[in-house]
Amino acid sequence: MKKIIGFIFIIVITFSGCKAELNCCENIKTVNVTLNFTHNWDGVPVTSSDFKIFKFINKNGESISIERLRYVVSNINIGDLNTNYQLINVGDNTGLEIEFNQVPLGNQQLKFTFGFSDTDNTDGIYQDLNSVNFNVPEMLGGGYHYMQFDGKYLDTNNQESGFNYHAIRAVDRTYPNILKFEDTSFEVDLGAIDLKENTTIEINVNLAEWFKNPNTWNLNQLNTVLMPNFEAQKLMSDNGKSVFSLGKVGS
Repeated sequence: MKKIIGFIFIIVITFSGCKAELNCCENIKTVNVTLNFTHNWDGVPVTSSDFKIFKFINKNGESISIERLRYVVSNINIGDLNTNYQLINVGDNTGLEIEFNQVPLGNQQLKFTFGFSDTDNTDGIYQDLNSVNFNVPEMLGGGYHYMQFDGKYLDTNNQESGFNYHAIRAVDRTYPNILKFEDTSFEVDLGAIDLKENTTIEINVNLAEWFKNPNTWNLNQLNTVLMPNFEAQKLMSDNGKSVFSLGKVGS
């Protein structure tokens, strides 16, 4: 009889534990989170309405107009939720927001990668990027661009000249019949954010940083044909690490 009572007691305790665990899971509160990418030039807002106007000056003193700006962020994580990638096109005003549903309340880490890591940078697998010609030529290793930043600058003769600040995985073609690659994507860690309610998180993108920190960019020397330039791609990657920062967080 004692064995039967003991067995029943174990069943009751086990069932109660499962029920308590279920109730605990049901009581976890979640919120919706929107990431909002905003762009500026050292604090001056930049939108598509500012394109094709000479209104920005880089650290090297060159006057710049922006004609196209689009880039990819990938492995976008907040807490345990993940979005594979997002193409942000400032000129078309598309991809500027990323939404996450049912994010647990409390401190949640926010991270993403600029560009694609080597394991994700596989040519041909993303049909939306294929359709907008975001691919990198096979002679440069294939895969996808990280960024296409195009515009014009006033050169040393005060004449308009074009620049194509295109970021890709760095490739060195100096070796006969061998391509040497270096992953120039980088992680952006915006830290832990205390989520208390449905939240919009602003991500500031300071475009001036691409041209100044830590490398002062001279557009008279580095303007076009930068994709096959192994050293230039590494400089871009270094500069990009100060481009993104956490902005306003609110409901």
